[in-house]
Amino acid sequence: MEKLDLLAYEKKLYKKNITLIAGVDEVGRGPLVGPVVAAAVILPKNYKLDGLNDSKKLTEKKREELYPIIMKDAISVGIGEVSAKEIDEINIYEASRKAMMIAIDNLDVKPEHILVDAMPLFTDIPHDAIIHGDALSLSIAAASVIAKVTRDKMMIELDQKYPMYGFKKHKGYPTKLHLENLQKYGPLENYRFTYGPVRDLIIKDGCDKSDK
Repeated sequence: MEKLDLLAYEKKLYKKNITLIAGVDEVGRGPLVGPVVAAAVILPKNYKLDGLNDSKKLTEKKREELYPIIMKDAISVGIGEVSAKEIDEINIYEASRKAMMIAIDNLDVKPEHILVDAMPLFTDIPHDAIIHGDALSLSIAAASVIAKVTRDKMMIELDQKYPMYGFKKHKGYPTKLHLENLQKYGPLENYRFTYGPVRDLIIKDGCDKSDK
């Protein structure tokens, strides 16, 4: 079976003398708590890093191994996040796009072109929205790793503050353990109150987030 060339999209741009290519991806659409986080990463031309792939296909250990290497090797990295409160206000789709735009704005080198995972952007920079881009472009894969590790660190910090919720284990996703703990302890202020399990609990129990 022929190995997928994760630089295929980048190489098409190299032929046009475009080398400052930002890969952009977000993580955290599904969790019930915390921000959605995006990363924009500009890699050197023809960059190679063994094991780099879509963050969802990598173990937590592998992502953590790759993270400092990408941070060191990248020409520029930008991070963007949108809070749970704003997710409730503008919806997760628009919050994801906003986090991506913030990440791009936080690059200290302006990209000539953007490769983004499936999200049309509001920018004058030429860009391609690639479905399953994190599995097809090395630049987007690098962004997915940076975004994932960054958000996981936030959840680990939240776990240290509220260990009873088990954030370190489930990273805010609606696992059985998480839902049981949410039912037991109620939602914290940084939960997403428009998300079904949280909203339903508030309606059922009359929970007031200001109590937390």
